[in-house]
Amino acid sequence: MTIPRKAQVSLDATPYYHCVTRCVRRAFLCGRDMKSGIDYEYRREWIKSRMHKLAGIFALDIAAYAVMSNHYHIVLFIDKEAALSWPDSEVIFRWKELFRIPNLAQRFIQGLSLDHSEKEKLRELLGLWRERLTDISWFMRCLNESIARQANAEDNCTGRFWEGRFKSQALLDEKALAACMAYVDLNPIRANMAKSPEDSDHTSIQQRICAAISGEQPKELLPLVGGERLNMPKGLPFRLDHYLELVDWSGRHLDPKKRGAIPDNTPPILERLGISPKHWLYLNRNFESRFKGLVGSAEAVRHACSQLDKRWVHGISDCRRYLSVTPY
Repeated sequence: MTIPRKAQVSLDATPYYHCVTRCVRRAFLCGRDMKSGIDYEYRREWIKSRMHKLAGIFALDIAAYAVMSNHYHIVLFIDKEAALSWPDSEVIFRWKELFRIPNLAQRFIQGLSLDHSEKEKLRELLGLWRERLTDISWFMRCLNESIARQANAEDNCTGRFWEGRFKSQALLDEKALAACMAYVDLNPIRANMAKSPEDSDHTSIQQRICAAISGEQPKELLPLVGGERLNMPKGLPFRLDHYLELVDWSGRHLDPKKRGAIPDNTPPILERLGISPKHWLYLNRNFESRFKGLVGSAEAVRHACSQLDKRWVHGISDCRRYLSVTPY
């Protein structure tokens, strides 16, 4: 039975979620179709541009992404505090970027007066829109529907472009987050489409590297700000140089065609997170298929289950079809 998305998302457990969507029949509808010879590579830029635009509208930040030939990955951070801080007018303007708004909302932003019943109705709408602007399901809907419509219009056809609803995984702690982000960024290398992170087109790692060359971090992505400390800015709890080194190191070990030993000086982030090289490689291989709805330590998954009102038996949840414990 399909698990409702609201039963898999708990902001009390984590604000980080890994989402995956695949093209129908896993056809190469975003790359070169080997049978017809038609090249749809440019559609990957559609997806990349659309996800960046939506991240500027929703209270969601992109931590990592990879747009492949027949699927894409995205790691999202839900910024609920930002949504709660928006004034009513900003909520309306943001929702207006996505959908048509009713007349009473138009009148409100024009500064026209509303009667009591209209104010109550607008208050309900604002609460609903504010909630949806922090919802990964609405983000993915706005992303996938737009791309499907563009592709179908171009192909002069109707029907599904995507297989079905997207898959999601909750990333419960720093270890799961680091493993998942590296897994996403290394997708082109695993698929033998690129030889290095800087050559991995349509990925967050390439975007971060291009910005790093200029001593910056890309504005479209959630920045890497280092470990927790007082007055810590919003961002990922890793240093940029450590994360880039980690991805490069992991990529050399994940490619079976490349030979090499683990360097004597393992990346600092591994030492800080307390992950042994053996366990890191276990985490980083086949992340999507190895782990299901919740990914984290046993303690983190147990806490998330309690937030989602799920029961545990002997350390394994009764919803084991979609929950899993990362073996740290």
